[in-house]
Amino acid sequence: MIFGVFAPQGWKTELAGIDGAAAQWEVTRSTAVLAERLGFDSVWVYDHFHNVPAPSHEAVFECWTTMAALAEATESIRLGQMVSCAGYRNPALVAKVTSTIDVISGGRLDFGIGAGWYDQEYRAYGYEYPSNADRIRMLKETVEIVKLMWSEPDATYEGRHFSVQGAQCDPKPLQQPNPPVWIGGGGEQLTLRVVARHADASNFGGKPHEFAHKVDVLRGHCAEVGRDPDEITMTWSPEVFVRSTEQEVLDAGTRSLWGEPFESWQAGNLVGTPEQVCERLAEYQGLGCGGVVPWCSDYPEHETLHLLAEHVLPEFR
Repeated sequence: MIFGVFAPQGWKTELAGIDGAAAQWEVTRSTAVLAERLGFDSVWVYDHFHNVPAPSHEAVFECWTTMAALAEATESIRLGQMVSCAGYRNPALVAKVTSTIDVISGGRLDFGIGAGWYDQEYRAYGYEYPSNADRIRMLKETVEIVKLMWSEPDATYEGRHFSVQGAQCDPKPLQQPNPPVWIGGGGEQLTLRVVARHADASNFGGKPHEFAHKVDVLRGHCAEVGRDPDEITMTWSPEVFVRSTEQEVLDAGTRSLWGEPFESWQAGNLVGTPEQVCERLAEYQGLGCGGVVPWCSDYPEHETLHLLAEHVLPEFR
């Protein structure tokens, strides 16, 4: 399995209480460096501007500038976004940014892209918030333009929402034929159809029965377009909270930002002792999950990160 992990960048207010923006950034940077040292395959950030569950004037470091900084701060760990929002940047600019990051990092970019959903954030930043169907069409066109510009000397594309005319993207990404494309989202009628056509990796969530259903839907879409579903690495991004004993887990209670009861939160995430987390991961692996990119619910602490690296990763290597 692929084992990624999020860096604490502030979206879930995990940097609140740390004195000063410079100190907060050091937590982000040093956690990415630690994840590399501990043997994680990749480090990830969100693409959001305001905190959840509600905007709260706490630091949130921007996705792509954070990627550039982490590319220089690290040496071997891959760099991903879960996921870059197609509505926030012109697709040609995205092609240029991603190509640059791939070069800076020495070919370590995993390009994550999604349709976007945080409507409050869209409106606060002056973006229109189109319908679900239009946002997913924008996602599809963004992926097509980016891949075209990664590969063609001069890219021309005419879509419903975006177009480019002789767009150049030099230098090209180092990775050939292109950096892996991760598409996030589990919409069964539209998003997973885009995944079937264009993704190297998918990312959707849910409790085991929900995840299994999404896998079946994606495999069906792959059959419709004539693609081998095994070409797509199906991944999951749960929250993770690990402690050495069950009592420590129970004493901590739910860490859900949305107030989800403990039993439900544990059922849909990686919550428990290392042994319990391994059991849950094996269950998802049996359902077709080929990678996990969790967010550590005890950030800015690193206890979960260490327990994952020392007691869980070796069981799946």
